[in-house]
Amino acid sequence: MNTPLRQLSDLFSTLRVVALAVRREGRLFAPESGDQLFVGDEAYLFAPVEDIPRTLEVFGKSESKQERIVIIGGGNIGLAVAKSLEDRRGGIRAKVIERSRSVAEFAADTLERTIVLHGDGLDASLLHEAGISRADAVLAVTDDDKTNMLAAVRAKAEGCPMAISLINDPTLQPLLEPLGIDAYINPRATTVSSILRHIRHGRVRGVYSIGDSEAEVIEAEVMSTSSIAGTAIRDIDFPEGVLVGAVKKGDVIHKPTGGLRIEAGDVVVIFAMAHDVAQVEQLLQVSIDFF
Repeated sequence: MNTPLRQLSDLFSTLRVVALAVRREGRLFAPESGDQLFVGDEAYLFAPVEDIPRTLEVFGKSESKQERIVIIGGGNIGLAVAKSLEDRRGGIRAKVIERSRSVAEFAADTLERTIVLHGDGLDASLLHEAGISRADAVLAVTDDDKTNMLAAVRAKAEGCPMAISLINDPTLQPLLEPLGIDAYINPRATTVSSILRHIRHGRVRGVYSIGDSEAEVIEAEVMSTSSIAGTAIRDIDFPEGVLVGAVKKGDVIHKPTGGLRIEAGDVVVIFAMAHDVAQVEQLLQVSIDFF
């Protein structure tokens, strides 16, 4: 807390972590090296997978293994999550609560080791039957945002330490923290990210929409015809507020520095506000003679 971002590299020199964006009092912005992080900020970070446990520790997040999960909603999303948990190793035990009898019966027939309970996820007695007080997390993924929020609040009140809600309406997101809901899933943002990945120029590997389509994180391979190939990061004419999160050369992920030269074949991760995306696309775009 209260430490300029440039000093974090000195304090944690082995971490390849970059703060790509910060949301403060509802405003999303790309931080500069002199900016500090304050209590209550939401930080969007880039980190290689192997650096994530230490990164969470640095940011004050305790990581615990979730072994008992209660899923409220047995529709497409709840069923897919339950099947995924069944396929994982590690002994995760899940229970599904579904209001519709036909959907519950289908889920019970489809799942092999997951217990499916028919009833209302807001029913305290049914939550008790599902062992909510002993669960490590509850995942509320019905097709109704308000039901998901209320179910998450009820589960927390019954003793579940972590609650995650599926929220389609972005205007409801500011209510989640005051209600004690730990995290949310925005399927709209996931869908947008998937669509954007297919329509972006150049050899784009992934696009991740942030917030209500306020910004994007773009992961792309640098082509030999790109204007940034062979250029040091400090010499690239990025719009103000655009940040490079990482450069992958072969199998090695490099934390960006001004002198790091981007070469053809490198994979770059770039954060850009929505209004800057077109200019970033131009920098990454494959020229027509490539084809």
